[in-house]
Amino acid sequence: MNGLATTGLVRPARGKLIAGVCAGLGRRFGLSANVVRLLFVLSCVLPGTQVLVYLVLWVIMPKEGSARAVR
Repeated sequence: MNGLATTGLVRPARGKLIAGVCAGLGRRFGLSANVVRLLFVLSCVLPGTQVLVYLVLWVIMPKEGSARAVR
């Protein structure tokens, strides 16, 4: 099993806006998905690779209910 699946970091099937990355991170760390979304949007005004990190998480985070999302 990979480390992401064992920690419960998955993209939810419901409650997502684009890919479910922020909703999955919020669920994993006990935060509201809207708080994580707001933090992401605010972080985009700073220089960095925020969008690239989001895209990478979109690819590597398993979708809830998929075979890769086994806990």
